[in-house]
Amino acid sequence: MLHSILASLDGLISALQTWAFIHVLEPLLFKFGWMEYDEDSYDALYPVIVGALTVGAMYLFLRPLEALRPVERWENRKAVRVDVLYTWLVKLGVFNLLVFVGFQPLFDGLQGWLRLHGIANINLDTLWPGVTSRPLVAFAIYVVVLDFAGYWYHRWQHRFGIWWELHAVHHSQRQLSLWSDDRNHLLDDVLQACFLASIALAIGVAPAQFVVLSAVTNVLQGVQHTNARLGFGRVLERLFVSPAFHRRHHAVGYGHEGTAYGCNFGVLFPWWDMLFKTASWSRTVEPTGVRQEIEGESYGNGFFSQHWLAFVRIARRIERRFGARRPAAATADDVAAL
Repeated sequence: MLHSILASLDGLISALQTWAFIHVLEPLLFKFGWMEYDEDSYDALYPVIVGALTVGAMYLFLRPLEALRPVERWENRKAVRVDVLYTWLVKLGVFNLLVFVGFQPLFDGLQGWLRLHGIANINLDTLWPGVTSRPLVAFAIYVVVLDFAGYWYHRWQHRFGIWWELHAVHHSQRQLSLWSDDRNHLLDDVLQACFLASIALAIGVAPAQFVVLSAVTNVLQGVQHTNARLGFGRVLERLFVSPAFHRRHHAVGYGHEGTAYGCNFGVLFPWWDMLFKTASWSRTVEPTGVRQEIEGESYGNGFFSQHWLAFVRIARRIERRFGARRPAAATADDVAAL
């Protein structure tokens, strides 16, 4: 049943891809003399269409919930507008796919070297022939492995000061909404895309699977940031990250400042927070944002100012840490503080 639904969706996306290429993209390529890029352009349309459909579906289903059952009511939504720009930049999927494809030659060379030295390649869907090789089972394995990696990546974003200043662009939004998921510093997006693409290639994820994995993750993370009262219930909340669980991660004084530099780091599943004791199940609605911002420091209201001010904060951290002790060698604590 599920397999047939996914096949139908893939057929719909492929039909839209072909239509868009023939009627929109191919005439442009011909006009500017770029027909040598026709195959690559056709392939690039797939993640773009998936991303556009994802954004449309999220707005269609989540925006009414925000209007009918909001967690917070805001006098104006001006602060949310910049997040819409972030969403369209990231959700179209081209950025992640380019990183993934760019890493492919590197991993092909690495896997060739491993085979030459008698070291077996990592390919998770061959662990249990006949079971893990089934498309849906393999897909589920990839989701769990990448989510585990995403949990640790997220913890590192909060643990190391310089990295935190990049991630703080995401946390500085005080009006969480369905658009907030992709509000990230682009440098942080580059680092994350490289990290996850490396792991995906290492475990045998194909480019088409990576597009779908990214789309599934994007939808679920959009739900997590939605400004709506969506009750998952006691059982389901422990299977999937709920809006209440993730909102706790954004709460001032808890999500970043709590024990172990925060709580509720899970991307899709709260299992890792439960396993590593970073879970907080409080449903109390707390203000979201960054304490320094609430106390008066500007984190920027626009796309460019948010990116620039992150670099300013990083420069200040480096100056505070090493300005008065330039001759001394950096210690492990110095690096963590940065």
